[in-house]
Amino acid sequence: MNTRFSSLVTIKKNKMEQSERFVQRANADLNTASSQLQASYNSLEEVSSPERGNISAFLASRALLSTARKSIEHNKEWVKFTKEQAHLAREKLKSDMIEHEKFKYLELTEIKKILLQQKRQEAKDLDEVALMTYTKKQ
Repeated sequence: MNTRFSSLVTIKKNKMEQSERFVQRANADLNTASSQLQASYNSLEEVSSPERGNISAFLASRALLSTARKSIEHNKEWVKFTKEQAHLAREKLKSDMIEHEKFKYLELTEIKKILLQQKRQEAKDLDEVALMTYTKKQ
């Protein structure tokens, strides 16, 4: 049964589903960022500093350590950013779900009102038919 809220319910449902997809993407980005951060930590552990040799080996080791630390810092910032994005996406989904439920409730209320009016009209029609058949018998 269509009511004046039916189209709004459909729109709100589509918006809610879009928000759900955005939350899924945000969570996937967060997982990717976390795995990249873990990979950066693992690469830092793999870098070994030479215990003897020439200065160029020490400088190369230092450059590798510096690069690994920068990578870790970058990935930490990326994880922080994706956590914020996932949080914002969940909040948006929550508000979209509330809006959808509001309009669903309004639609349900409208349907109940229409059904009640139809029942009353049907009762009036039956009373009228009964009255007409009663007066014909008299």
